[in-house]
Amino acid sequence: MIIATPREVKKDEYRVALVPAGVSELVKAGHGVLIEAGAGAGSGISDDEYLAAGAEISPRAADVWARADIVCKVKEPQVSEMPLIRRGQVIFTYFHFAADRALTDAIMKSGSVAIAYETVRDEAGRHPLLTPMSEVAGRMSVQEGAKSLEKPFHGRGILLGGVPGVPPAEVVILGGGVVGSNAAKVAAGLGASVVILDVNIDRMRYLDDTMPENVVTVMSNAHNIAHFLPRTDLLIGAVLIEGARTPRLVTREMLSTMKPGSVIVDVSIDQGGCVETSRPTTHSDPTYIVDGVVHYCVTNMPGAVGRTSTYALTNATFPFLAKLADLGWKKAAAADPALLHGLNIVEGKVTNRAVAETFRLPLAQLNLP
Repeated sequence: MIIATPREVKKDEYRVALVPAGVSELVKAGHGVLIEAGAGAGSGISDDEYLAAGAEISPRAADVWARADIVCKVKEPQVSEMPLIRRGQVIFTYFHFAADRALTDAIMKSGSVAIAYETVRDEAGRHPLLTPMSEVAGRMSVQEGAKSLEKPFHGRGILLGGVPGVPPAEVVILGGGVVGSNAAKVAAGLGASVVILDVNIDRMRYLDDTMPENVVTVMSNAHNIAHFLPRTDLLIGAVLIEGARTPRLVTREMLSTMKPGSVIVDVSIDQGGCVETSRPTTHSDPTYIVDGVVHYCVTNMPGAVGRTSTYALTNATFPFLAKLADLGWKKAAAADPALLHGLNIVEGKVTNRAVAETFRLPLAQLNLP
């Protein structure tokens, strides 16, 4: 089996999907590994390190895609990469199909096998390949939100933690999952006043037991969200529904109740965003303003801290990649229910229920060995 990792071409993406240690393990198992020249540069990994681990370096992306049985990436294939995809080729990466009909149609047309990191789910209902990047994004959301609150960045001019005699910022987090809990830890650690809204009472009990005293939990519904928005300085969208488009919990009308210079960091933007006025942005142009409210909606937040993110991600993805390489996707999915959940599109047919329902497409049943 030939496993290939191309250089990421999405704007401001510095992660890489395979590190030298992974290359070494795959080569020991008898597989070939092909890395596009410069693929690891954004994460501080040189081509020489890949060569020393046993990889072959190719200077052209087209050659990498042409020879690969499995393409292991970080972000969804971009428009320039679509013509390079072959029928039956396995692509293992983040896809977030429900937020992008054009991507869904293109992958269906390609006839490839799309295994999405974000829908790989274990028996406990956890998402092992989404979790490490959610941890990074949750922590970064406070870091970026705090910066955006500064006046030179069009924010209210508020220090997140305040100082003696001046109250801290009010941070409201929609969703108490991995992103939300990590955001709350950082915001609380900086001294902010934090409210987490979630729909799962058991999750809120857990957060109430484990979070610092400056974090409170509230049931998430339209009434409570509307109640907190006028007093919010920093709103963090941390909502996730596996494989599906994120529900829009904050409408344009609700936005008008927020204070001028307040900030929204919509981490859910990968799945469409939980704020009606959210639209994808990049690290080079991360924010825009609607009704006086600063919006930060970067779709690949962890990409800015490429080295940390690359190693956190590959720690989680490699065991699954090795299984795909050793067994092939059919036997690997049959043997591992978590990988089976990761199958979203197979040779032109949608196999993930949430994606099928989002775009009203037929849901195909898989016949695995």
